[in-house]
Amino acid sequence: MTEIDISQLKFDRDGLIPAIVQDFRSREVLMLAYMSRESLQKTLETGRTWFYSRSRERLWMKGESSGNYQLVKDMRYDCDADCLLVLVEQVGVACHTGERSCFFSSLTGRGMVKTPGIGSEAEEAEGLDHVLKELFRVIKSRKKFSPQTSYTASLFKAGPSKILAKVTEESGEVVEAAREGSRENLIHEIADVIYHLLVLTAFKDIELEDIARELIRRRK
Repeated sequence: MTEIDISQLKFDRDGLIPAIVQDFRSREVLMLAYMSRESLQKTLETGRTWFYSRSRERLWMKGESSGNYQLVKDMRYDCDADCLLVLVEQVGVACHTGERSCFFSSLTGRGMVKTPGIGSEAEEAEGLDHVLKELFRVIKSRKKFSPQTSYTASLFKAGPSKILAKVTEESGEVVEAAREGSRENLIHEIADVIYHLLVLTAFKDIELEDIARELIRRRK
């Protein structure tokens, strides 16, 4: 983590400094909150984000009630030393609404418009890479969900035997669909096996970047 000398920072009259939180891999801006000297110190000491709530007038740790923690990878301050940039690994979602980022609305000439989510034409245009990354984030966040309310959580709860059985089952269905099924059915079955492979990947604490590096190593 980059060394920060707190004495160099410029806190406002209330003793606060804005902190922009950003995903350390994708560089997606997740949220904006405020830190006091004490919450900043706790962030540096614990490796998790702590902020100061202006409405509740107290310190709070991101994820203390939701389980959506932020693991700090780096911290920086701007050229005027009056704003922080916190690079994190987001566990779960960042926004209290359930959205990945708090910045899910676009301000256009028509006013506030919610940015489309997974499955939209806008996201499809961003390509498979974006969809897989977002799906993988959601899958990892389901580790903290109840198995009664989430199929993904139930797979994590059941453990490797169940997950491996599903990968085997879905792989077989891909082969069957390729031999006898329609194009649409084959697409459906391929999506199923990709999903269950991502569940296995998350269960084994492997990152998509690890797989990407291996594929790059094999490329000739």
